[in-house]
Parts: sequence; structure tokens; C-alpha cells
Amino acid sequence: MSSKLTGKPSAVPESQISGKYEIFNLNENPFPSEPMVNKDSKDQRINGNIYEIILREKEHERILSHFIKISQNDPNHLRLGYIIDESYIGRGNGKSAFLLYLLHEINQNYSLDMSDGLNKCFAIYIAPEPGGRSKSFSSFVDLIFQSMVSSNIIRNCTAIMRLNAILELYPNKSEVLDKEEEETLVENLNKEEWFKEHEIELARIGSYIQQNVFLQKLPSDFPLFNETGNQSLFPKMVSDDDFIDYYRNLKKGKQRIDFVFSHMISFFQAADFNGAYILVDDYERIPDFQSSRQKRDFALELRSVMFDGMYENAKVGFYNILLVLHAGVPRLIGDAWQESGMEARSPISTKSSNHVIPFEKLNKTHVLLLLKKYMDAYRIDPNQSKDIEPFTTDGAERIGEKSEYNAAQILKTAYGLLDRAASNITISELKIDKAYVDRYIVENDREYLEKDDAMSIDKSNPVDLQKKAKGNG
Repeated sequence: MSSKLTGKPSAVPESQISGKYEIFNLNENPFPSEPMVNKDSKDQRINGNIYEIILREKEHERILSHFIKISQNDPNHLRLGYIIDESYIGRGNGKSAFLLYLLHEINQNYSLDMSDGLNKCFAIYIAPEPGGRSKSFSSFVDLIFQSMVSSNIIRNCTAIMRLNAILELYPNKSEVLDKEEEETLVENLNKEEWFKEHEIELARIGSYIQQNVFLQKLPSDFPLFNETGNQSLFPKMVSDDDFIDYYRNLKKGKQRIDFVFSHMISFFQAADFNGAYILVDDYERIPDFQSSRQKRDFALELRSVMFDGMYENAKVGFYNILLVLHAGVPRLIGDAWQESGMEARSPISTKSSNHVIPFEKLNKTHVLLLLKKYMDAYRIDPNQSKDIEPFTTDGAERIGEKSEYNAAQILKTAYGLLDRAASNITISELKIDKAYVDRYIVENDREYLEKDDAMSIDKSNPVDLQKKAKGNG
């Protein structure tokens, strides 16, 4: 018989080996080895699912009070805000993680709980592409639409409209609907087979939906209507693919802007939403690659779709945009904001402005909270360990000091310390205290100081600019 089939590996399967971090009452290292943010990752250490909101209590409260708890129907509600980093030490201060927390929090119940029932809003997250590929306003609009698709809000809205129609036309089906989990129900409401199984007539549902007052504003070729032009939702059940194909065939510029900032608003309103939050991470990737004129033109287009252009959004203020800015970016776009009139409508230069949410630097207390939040998520037995064991308070504080209170560097250092302790442990009562942290940093000084490209200082040979100017460089 072939040894290929019967052979066994000499290495014991990982599941049979005692956990490396079990001695610390942890099922694995709770910290990310290379701190980054990826909202689509299944690893909760980097997708935003582990977040200690107390770290950003001030910032969170400002967003709640100035943006979320104000009625979307109030014509004076703020439509554009800025989360601005106050630290100049570089990337990794936790802005992206905060934004993902906000994204999850809003979408958990479409902000109904956060606004005390005042608003029903969804949130989408976009990150401009690096290298200047998102520097034009049309590219920015493309990112917004792509995020709408990937967030499943289009699918959810069609499900909401169909659900409302069923409750009105088939009240006897309410018991069937109540039995299904929310996500399963959304999936079923986007399947023709489910409607056939429950003897619900698609054409009747489509006719009811078509009467929605908000849908009357839409052009006859809007993807919600079928290709025949008779403005009937069915018999062809519309999916995300129909929206994608429709958008792809629109011309870049005015047609796509109309679609996102006018037509899609009517679509969302028909599904009972009265607003949405567009969370823009790493906004500096846009102006970093723009000329002065391009910065001004971008600001003018943004002003038009948000405030005074011939778009549905400008009229009703449906979208609320929050831009995340690194320290120094406000100066980078300040002139464009002034010249375009954006500064008058949504001030960015005044720190006391309600539009501005200062993102403060972390402190010693925050370090302790940050470590505890991550470790609690990976405790084998939550009742056995206290606080941040095996880290001590003075050890955690030293990590914060050496990391300049940069969240990404704190997490990366904590990962390295815990990994080293688990690999070289000699006594069961080992504590990662101040002395242990200092030894680790000294012995790994070069590696410790090498931060990622965005955080590092250029280590190339220095250039004497005076000599170069004289032709001697």
C-alpha cells in the first residue's frame, strides 16, 4: 500500500500541543504582531472588533452630540466633520480602529439606538487608494459606490422594501417572518425560490414597491426597474449585480455623481433611511497628490454635492461625511477650503468648531485599558487572571513611554514581550515589569526602533543642503 496514503507526520498536530500562552491563561497572543487595520479580516485583533471605547470617550461623545443625535431633518445639522490627529509622531494613533468601531456601532442597529430613535442611518467605510489613484472627485465617488455594494446596504434595502410590502399585502405571513433570524431573513428576501415556497406573488410585491413616493423621482432605467422600461420590480429580482452593471455603464463625472448623490438617496429613503455616514479614512491620500488647482476643484465639487449643488443630497443633507486627517493635513487643504467656500460652511481651521473632533494623544491610563481589552478577549478563564497579568502596571507604563503613546507601537511591543516571555519562561510567576521591558528594548533596540514606513524617519545618508546649493553636494 502506498506510504503516501498511510504515512503520518512526525510533528504532532498543533491542536495536541499545550498552548504556548496557556501559562498566562491566554489561548494565544492577544496582540497583533504587525498592527494594522483591515475591516475585512476575520482576525478580531485587526478588524476593529476589539476596541476599548473609553480610550476615545471624548471623541466619541463629540460625534454623538454633534452628528448622530441631531435630527437628520434639521436643515442645520452638520454634514461634514473632521477627525484630526493632534499627535505628530506619525501613523498608528488608533484613528482607523476608532473609525471601524464607529462603523460597527452605527450599523449594529442603523443608529436608531444611538440617536434614541431619531435617525435611521447606515455607515460605510472608504479608504482612498495610495499613490494618487483616488485624487479625482470622480474616483472618490467610485469608492463611495463600491463601499455601498461591499457593505451589503443595497441588498438590505431591497429586502426592507420587500419585507414592508409583504407585511402590508400578506399579513398572514408575519408569523413565518418572525421565526427567521435577521440575516437569514435578508438572504431569503433576496431569493425568488423563497417567495415561491411561501406563495408570495413577486409581481404583486413589485407593484406595491413601485408606489413608494420616493421612487417616483427615479429615472425609468434605474436598476430597481427591469430592462423593459415598464417600471416593474419583478419578475426579474434585482440584485447588487444589476446596480454594479448599471453604474459601470454610466459615464464618469456628472452621471455617476447624479447616481450616488441623487438617485441612490431616493432609493435609500424608500427603505426608510433618513441619512447615512460616509467614514473616510486616510483622507490625506487625496490632497497629497493634487496640485493647488486640483485641491480647489475637489473642494468645489464636494461643496456642490454636500451643500448648494443641484443634487438631492445638497437639498436634504442625507449623507454625513467624516474625514480622518493626520496632523498637518488641515494646512495642506486650508487654501482650497477657503477659496472654494468650504471653510465658511464647514470650518476646518478652527479647533473650537463643532465640525472638528480633535484626536488626542494617549496617556498612561489608556495604555492599561488598551492592554486589558485585548487580553480579556483571549483569556481561557476570565475568572483566574486579574487586570493585565502577566504585565505589571509599571511595565505597561514603560511600554507606553517607550512607544511615545502610539497605539500601534504599544500593541506591537506588547506582542513581542509576551511572545518572548512565553518562549523563554523559566518560572511560573514571571511578570513583565518595568525591568523586563527595559531589558527587552535594550536587547532588541534596532528592531524596536524600526517602525513601519509611514512612521519611520528616513535613514538615508544626510544631505548638506548648503553644500548642494553651492554645487559641492
